[in-house]
Amino acid sequence: MKCMRVVFQRTFLLVILLPVGASTQVSGAQASKTIQQNVSQKAVSLAESGHCAEALPLLKHALRETTDRDVKKRLALDGLHCAMAHDTPYDSLDFLAVLNRDFPHDPEALYAATHAYSDLSMRSSQDLAREAPFSFQVHELNAEALEVQGRWEEAAREYRKILDINPMLAGIHARLGRALLSKPHPSPTDVEQAKKSFEEELEIDPRNTAAEYVLGQLAADSGDFSTAIRHFSRATELDTSFSEAYLGLGTALNSAKRFSEAIPPLEKYEKMAPDSPTGHYQLALAYAGAGRREDANREAALQRQTSAELEAVKRKAATAQEKQQSLDSSPEQK
Repeated sequence: MKCMRVVFQRTFLLVILLPVGASTQVSGAQASKTIQQNVSQKAVSLAESGHCAEALPLLKHALRETTDRDVKKRLALDGLHCAMAHDTPYDSLDFLAVLNRDFPHDPEALYAATHAYSDLSMRSSQDLAREAPFSFQVHELNAEALEVQGRWEEAAREYRKILDINPMLAGIHARLGRALLSKPHPSPTDVEQAKKSFEEELEIDPRNTAAEYVLGQLAADSGDFSTAIRHFSRATELDTSFSEAYLGLGTALNSAKRFSEAIPPLEKYEKMAPDSPTGHYQLALAYAGAGRREDANREAALQRQTSAELEAVKRKAATAQEKQQSLDSSPEQK
């Protein structure tokens, strides 16, 4: 009886104590959650009332603690706004990291990030111009900006200034060549100067894939298929994922009537770009030249199919653009 009494007492105590422990755990978790909510609310209130200096530390802390996605997004957006609007731009990086990681498809997050990155880029360029106004990097930045505006001749002048400072700088000869060829109607002189620039680039950097590719294209355009094949082959060796180099190589081999040799690079290109009508067309030519009629007919059919699909996409895009232009010009939109 005494033994049974002891067991009963222990069981009774266990029944009593368990709910108390569970209640304590729930109360602690609830208190922690309440504190987190209060910190988040205070951080948001400070940020959205313009008190960003006080808000930023709280926003960073709250971001680390919260698990609520809506709250996290608001904290990150408020933090990003505070950092960019109150002259502490590099504090924005923590908030951008959260937006990029946790909201990669959210339009509001992407819109805010676009403006922030643009502002950071502008500030960095201003810092560069102030700290090193005579450096080649300033000329390079100017040249890139001119290229974006389509001012190719001015961009070429900036690249030439860089080469005056350091003629052995990797990448600049290729950029000069690109600027010359990007003109709406490059003259024969422009083309010849560009070719020379890409050749000089390869003397400095023999592994420049883009230079090899462009030289291959220039050679193919001038009918020098043996030189084109050499440059395209080298480009595919340097970058095995460079799909356009495989297409260029196969096309040049077809033009040189080396059909059997053209098949492997064109098959590789087709795997990388199965929706390309040009790839199917060139592969059909290669198969036909190698006597593989059935394969040639299959590729010809695929060329017609992909061409039709591409044309349908273009028509759909054109229709959507016309509709948008019509909406933009309607009186209700003005």
